[in-house]
Amino acid sequence: MIKKYFLYGALTLFFLFPQTVLSVSEQEREPDYSLHQKASEEAIGLSLSDAISLGLRNNYAIRSVYLDRIAQKFDLRVAEDRFTPKLQLSGRYIAGKNQDANFRKTNLSPNATLLTPLGTSFILSWTRENTRSGINNFHNDGASITVVQPLLRGAGTDVNNAPILLAKLQEQTNRLNLKATISDSITQIILAYHALLRTQEQQSLSVASLKRMRKLVEINKELIDAGRMAQTDIIQTQADLAMQELSAKEAENNVHSTRLALLKLLALNHKTPIYATDTLKGTHVNLNIEQSIAKAQAQQPDYLIQLLSAKTADIQLLQARNDRLWDLSLVGGASQNRSSSSETRNWENFVGIRLDIPIGDMTQKQAEVQAKVNVQKQALHLEEAKTNLEQKIINAIRDTESRWQEYQLAIKASSLSQKKLDIEQEKLQAGLSSNFQVLSFETDLRNAENARLNTLIQYLNAQAELDQILGTTLESWEITLND
Repeated sequence: MIKKYFLYGALTLFFLFPQTVLSVSEQEREPDYSLHQKASEEAIGLSLSDAISLGLRNNYAIRSVYLDRIAQKFDLRVAEDRFTPKLQLSGRYIAGKNQDANFRKTNLSPNATLLTPLGTSFILSWTRENTRSGINNFHNDGASITVVQPLLRGAGTDVNNAPILLAKLQEQTNRLNLKATISDSITQIILAYHALLRTQEQQSLSVASLKRMRKLVEINKELIDAGRMAQTDIIQTQADLAMQELSAKEAENNVHSTRLALLKLLALNHKTPIYATDTLKGTHVNLNIEQSIAKAQAQQPDYLIQLLSAKTADIQLLQARNDRLWDLSLVGGASQNRSSSSETRNWENFVGIRLDIPIGDMTQKQAEVQAKVNVQKQALHLEEAKTNLEQKIINAIRDTESRWQEYQLAIKASSLSQKKLDIEQEKLQAGLSSNFQVLSFETDLRNAENARLNTLIQYLNAQAELDQILGTTLESWEITLND
């Protein structure tokens, strides 16, 4: 599984020794992630690696698909048991009465069958029956062996191995579905974790903006007291302060909502006090389109499933054509029988040919036509899947690169907006600027900071979605399927 530490130890220590856990989390916690210090002290830090580890262990979709794997693997075991001997024991006991006397009958008849990859069937059976009627006791027993070798329908290794090959292809499909489910769940967890990081950072930015607005109100009051600003000019600042307090409250509510969404994906109690601890940062990755397409065609679950579907259709067409053949078989066998009325054994040996010719039955032709059409459709689906995969990869790589460029521009805009506001605040204190201008630049800074945050989150999400399209999510997080 993933080479990370699980969070269960931390959760257990939190409830058993809360003071100890709090002292550790306070050292690692980002100070601006919570509006209220008390609420922050009660939270448990959760990294993205921890979240993925918990998701692999608790996520409902992943747990459900692993339960399905129990039945799926047994289906493969049943198919691979096709050429092993089968034994059946049958018995019967009857007590009754007729016009002569009471009677009892006992019958025991075991039989064994064996199918070979060539289609040869061996049937071995033995029967013994005892009848007690009044003072009379009768019995008879016999054994027989029959060999059937198909010459047309059901003959050859290709046809007889087809059910096993279909089961193996289905098993590969099931494993790919498992990989796809885990990849989808991991991607959802990553997006939910980034959403929590975004709301936490937005809350931090909102708190910082609120502090600046309160400081601006104090500066306005000082300017009014000094006679350098009209009393009415502070009203606009106070109105913006009230709006910023509202924004801070909305940011706090958004943190709670995104936390609940993440807890749901991790299958944790909705009251579990967690917060995201990862530092928001982006790393630029250059990707080659041709290499990415080749990697996706070798690893992407949906595309590989389509390849397996095409192979399955070919085998099903082989089976449909075989079912249309005449049933021509060589038959041979031997049997012996002995009864209580005679101590001699009666032997019988035979060899011959069996022929069954269906006439006027269109259902077998129907199955072959449907199988042919399915082969052609699967070829079209495979071609379409290849085209769609290439388009998705090209779009995903271009989107990722575009998100990175937007992020770089947002960083530049945020830095310049901060400098612009700092200069304007100095000019305001010197009487060289207006309150309105400072408030306008404050709004610009908030917008620029939010743009920087949003473009970074979008870039990180684009990377996670690109991983999913390429089929490399498990590889990126060093996860191996424990199947």
